[in-house]
Amino acid sequence: MNATHDYQLIQQLQARVAKLERTVEFLLTKLELEYVDNPPNNVDPEVFRLARAGKTMDAIKLYREKTGADLLTAKNFIESL
Repeated sequence: MNATHDYQLIQQLQARVAKLERTVEFLLTKLELEYVDNPPNNVDPEVFRLARAGKTMDAIKLYREKTGADLLTAKNFIESL
């Protein structure tokens, strides 16, 4: 491979990545979803998203459903996020 070919390949890949990013953004908007890039390891992404969005009660409820935690434990956990 030569430098010109490498440059063209990089440009093609950058264009593909940009198109994929636009597609993902479109889908997230249409589906009214929020992408959580890197939630803490021990947190379900949806629980984290709810907590981050200020939907504390919904986050607590979902956390309890997923973990079986009691109300106080769930409340303390969500407030620690």
